[in-house]
Amino acid sequence: MKLLVTGGAGFIASNYIRYALSAHPDYHIINLDKLTYAGNLENLRDIESSNRYTFIKGDICDEKILEGMEFDAILNFAAESHVDRSILDAQPFLRTNIMGTYNLLEAARRRDCFFLQVSTDEVYGSIEKGFFNEDSPLLPNSPYAASKASSDMLVRAYVETHKLKAVITRCSNNYGPYQFPEKLIPLVILNAVNGKPIPVYGDGMNVRDWIHVTDHCRAVDAVFHRGAPGEVYNIGSRNERPNIEIIKLILKKVAEILDLDEAGLMDLISFVEDRKGHDRRYAIDPLKIEEGTGWKPEMSFEQGIEKTIEWYISNKDWWQRIISGEYMQYYNTQYGERLKD
Repeated sequence: MKLLVTGGAGFIASNYIRYALSAHPDYHIINLDKLTYAGNLENLRDIESSNRYTFIKGDICDEKILEGMEFDAILNFAAESHVDRSILDAQPFLRTNIMGTYNLLEAARRRDCFFLQVSTDEVYGSIEKGFFNEDSPLLPNSPYAASKASSDMLVRAYVETHKLKAVITRCSNNYGPYQFPEKLIPLVILNAVNGKPIPVYGDGMNVRDWIHVTDHCRAVDAVFHRGAPGEVYNIGSRNERPNIEIIKLILKKVAEILDLDEAGLMDLISFVEDRKGHDRRYAIDPLKIEEGTGWKPEMSFEQGIEKTIEWYISNKDWWQRIISGEYMQYYNTQYGERLKD
């Protein structure tokens, strides 16, 4: 089988490609990626010479990019995904996440091939009590979440109108190796290692359900092989924690691993003005995917966060090349003025 994986040089998709090549020796994967700021081919250096892997640089918004390609299914991981960036400028999110998805759906319709849309729990908005399930209304609160909700609705429309064989997955917050340093967990790890201030939005009590990226990749694979066409599957690990708890746990682990002063690392925490439209709590019920595919998360958060911290400490060259360039300009623009005091 030939799988077209879009956004394959990004954090989650690069981990999925590595997983799928290992789990399915008869698969060939085509990685289509535009290589924007968060796309990094170093994420796949260990498999780039495989005869079952092909990289193509291209934009999913290019209507002609898929002409002449041969594939049996599309797994759409490609997305603009950083909430802060969507608040500063929503246009790239609308273009990639909506029009890009449209182009891929058209390609799948013409070929009558399977389509899997990788989405997010952020499309549901915030919830005070209880859990979102797959029938919960979509109430996105950021331009990023709104663009993903729009693309999900396009997928649903193609299922209903064109009888496209498609599924949607909506996952909670991911963490693990190769995550771009602007995201919370790698940001905290690297700032702790480098003795830099650690910005915390508001009171730090925003709650997220955290899942290791490997468990997410296993879930996507389970839905691809055993999910029912036309369905939506929430992917979560029942691991809800406030941001400030995550941050303090990371600092404690970094202090233990590097034999640093824990109190000194805690002093790096700097509370900053809350983000606009900041959802207070995400919580999703993964019962449907568990009962429908047999998937369950395998990595405990304590084990996963320790492995993640050790990975970033051991892969200094990877993240140094990133934070020495464009990312640092963004970081300074976003947080520099707030942290001067």
